[in-house]
Amino acid sequence: MTNRITRGRTFAAIAAVGTLSVILAACSSGTTATTEPAAPAATEAAAPAATEAAAPAATVAVSLITKDSTNPFFVAMQEGAKTAAAASGVDLTVGSGKEEGDDAGQIALIENAIAQGQAGILITPMSVNVNEAIKKARDAGLYVIALDTPTDPPDVVDITFATDNCLAGEAIGQWTAGKLNGAKAIIARLVIFNDRMVSVDYCRDNGFLKGLGVDIVDPTIMGDEPTSGKYTTGAGGDYEIVCLEATGANEEGGRKGMETCLSKNPDINVVYTINEPTAFGADAALKAAGKTVGKDVFVVSVDGGLAGVEAVKAGSIQATSQQYPLRMASLGVEAIKAIADGGAPPANTSANGEFFDTGVTLCTEDPQDTVTAAPQENAQYCIDNAWG
Repeated sequence: MTNRITRGRTFAAIAAVGTLSVILAACSSGTTATTEPAAPAATEAAAPAATEAAAPAATVAVSLITKDSTNPFFVAMQEGAKTAAAASGVDLTVGSGKEEGDDAGQIALIENAIAQGQAGILITPMSVNVNEAIKKARDAGLYVIALDTPTDPPDVVDITFATDNCLAGEAIGQWTAGKLNGAKAIIARLVIFNDRMVSVDYCRDNGFLKGLGVDIVDPTIMGDEPTSGKYTTGAGGDYEIVCLEATGANEEGGRKGMETCLSKNPDINVVYTINEPTAFGADAALKAAGKTVGKDVFVVSVDGGLAGVEAVKAGSIQATSQQYPLRMASLGVEAIKAIADGGAPPANTSANGEFFDTGVTLCTEDPQDTVTAAPQENAQYCIDNAWG
């Protein structure tokens, strides 16, 4: 039996306390799911009928919907949510799009959560194309939390738990300016999309340019800034933007995007990457072109997964902003459980008051005095605190 769940209230009894099932849903031509069987409930002799037995507490059901299930960042997020769900007795459904850009897959999973009468949804929203489905979920009484990627506009969801992606980008831009120390910046920018504007994409990318000291025209648009001019952070100097290539935020896309950029200008000495898988692909293309990464060219990124910060230690990435996806997901599960049990919803904690800030650290073996957007730590610290 499934009941419509109303935000902020306790729910009618639907399962025994302690039941946990984790459903792995894949968004493809058909949806597949597996369920972990719950431990059998202990049995006791029936009590005398002199008093009416209390109804068992309701099981709180929550969906986690990520952009894909292959990116280590989202895999870590899924693991964090599963751990929190197991600890708090939440019935967790985990699903994702097939790949970056699969709006339809996310919409189908949102509709499933509504149909099942779940308490809430945690989602890394693919794009504005999922906004209407999120609105339907909230209208049906589900509490919706965006993870990592804010919706556009932010009030599409109840709250966002995220790293400040703009500050994450700003930190690597400030680091780059310090490292250049007045030398000309010849820049390749490897982003996710070139056919849509997604907040995580434009916020990290424009944050990088802002940190470098390049004038931004519209912080929600990529590519509208002058392609050459002066950067002003640190010693300042000239800059030239060679390319803005879509990569799909994956390694192969990073390699192809970097090859395209090098064909336009082989003298690129700064590579901004949307995430570390993209950076790995860029690194392979740079080395194939005879470049020495860390000397001829600096590669910067965002995410801070284990493989990424190990790459910082090895020298194939010079600086990356570390995020904490397990924290985002576990706090999200705990928040929906608390609301379902009658507790208060979480409050925004970010400097601009628009989201719940889960923190960022700049990981580098070569700290720069120009970095003010985030604390700087060495690679080993970041390895010890990494996800993935």
